[in-house]
Amino acid sequence: MATLIVMSGLPGAGKSTIARALAAETGAVWLRIDSLEQAMRGSGVMPDDMADAGYRAACAVAADNLRLGRDVVGDSVNPWMLTRDAWRDAGLAAGAQVLEVEVVCSDAAEHRRRVEGRPAEVAGLDMPDWQAVIGRDYRPWTRERLVVETAGRPLAEAVAQIRAAL
Repeated sequence: MATLIVMSGLPGAGKSTIARALAAETGAVWLRIDSLEQAMRGSGVMPDDMADAGYRAACAVAADNLRLGRDVVGDSVNPWMLTRDAWRDAGLAAGAQVLEVEVVCSDAAEHRRRVEGRPAEVAGLDMPDWQAVIGRDYRPWTRERLVVETAGRPLAEAVAQIRAAL
């Protein structure tokens, strides 16, 4: 049975770093919303406000790959239960196991350093500043999920925690 690992958390918490490492280690397909949305913007046919276009595209591609038996790591801020439900529903409809993961960095100083010091890995992507991160409409979870703390923690430990939960 294929597995969908749905990452969520504020920018700079460590989602993409963990998702990339997890996909590389396991051979899973890595679907990064930032890459999808930036490609859509670059096409010239999408407005600056993506609404839910990136999430819809990612969920469709995830479902296609899950049906092929490929594991998928979905990498997005995933700020509302609406988007979290969309990922979960896509995985379940494809007959996959779904693991929802919230990545947090509880050390505000470390989190801020990450946000302010990281380069844009996706060409043309405007990176949020610290005020945008702490002001983001990120809503609480209403169901169980795996919480992965990244403050002061090696990447390998965070990846191992997710692998152990599978």
